Amino acid sequence: MNWWQRLKKNPLARFGAILLIIFYIAVIAADFVAPYDPYVPQANGSLLPPTKIYWFSTSGNFIGPHVYPTIQGDTNLETGDRQLIVDKSKPSPLRLFVQGSKYRLLELSVPLPPQWKEVTIFPGIPLNWHLFGTTDPARINILGTDDQGRDQFSRLLYGGRISLFIGIVGVALTFPLGMIIGGISGYFGGWIDAAIMRLAEVLMTFPSIYLLVTLGAVLPPGLSSTQRFLLIVLITSFISWAGLARVIRGQVLSIKEREFVQAARAMGGKPLYIITRHVLPQTATYIIISATLAVPSFIGAEAVLSLIGLGIQQPDPSWGNMLSLATNASILVLQPWLIWPPALVIILTVLAFNLLGDGLRDALDPRSLER
Repeated sequence: MNWWQRLKKNPLARFGAILLIIFYIAVIAADFVAPYDPYVPQANGSLLPPTKIYWFSTSGNFIGPHVYPTIQGDTNLETGDRQLIVDKSKPSPLRLFVQGSKYRLLELSVPLPPQWKEVTIFPGIPLNWHLFGTTDPARINILGTDDQGRDQFSRLLYGGRISLFIGIVGVALTFPLGMIIGGISGYFGGWIDAAIMRLAEVLMTFPSIYLLVTLGAVLPPGLSSTQRFLLIVLITSFISWAGLARVIRGQVLSIKEREFVQAARAMGGKPLYIITRHVLPQTATYIIISATLAVPSFIGAEAVLSLIGLGIQQPDPSWGNMLSLATNASILVLQPWLIWPPALVIILTVLAFNLLGDGLRDALDPRSLER
């Protein structure tokens, strides 16, 4: 039984993989899945609770799923509750594939400093169709609206682009660097090994949260929130290689004495070629598992940084800055729908990556027994 069959037979790993696939497809196609523009508020629609869906008209006739125009009324000074004004004379049916705000599906561009022109890799497909929605005048806010009247579900999808892909970017930068440096250290040994490992030990002593706070304070003020956070990830990725390099170095110390490495050396193979072609591929199992388990740490870092004001800033959405509303006690009591969606997706994403990582570890373990 190969590793793929063992992985498919692991129900928890399969659950994690399916959940991640759903999340990544949803955020990649957020322009289509989200019913509204995440930056555009609706009139008189601040702090609306999740929209209630009706199936029967006011006269009791079944007319299918529909919603009514809803706005906020006056606030009760004693309880703090805000009255909802629902106009039940204007039902708006729910529909799949409705026309709405224009967007470019799958548009891909690279954010650069303000003085440079943004690089567009793929211009996207111009569309104005959305997965679901309503006809005017009512709007459906399945997760409610924030204090600016912006749709929370749309912001959750758009915010997932940063929160989900920031981990992949971080791993893509950290792991190749750690692999190469650890491979060189273990293969050559001697003073090269000693110098690299002492440097790694120094970097590992830096408290990461204080380093991130310091970096956030010294970054140029002209950067957008996305550029700011990507720069922080870039810097921290070049520092986070130390732990991985130490583990790779330990594996390379044993691998370099095997017969196939000795044969490659005897045939005149150059050290860098031997490291990248023969030695490092033997560590692939550990690398794949570690990369899967490392992504949640970057997602957590984004949430923490945005929570303390150093990551993605308003009006740009991210799961971290959406969760930052939890610092307001009145929000927790009166508008809990603003808190639980970003908290839940962060928990589910971290859980899914951990389940998938554990499943990969079991499937790729050469000592795994066929069941």
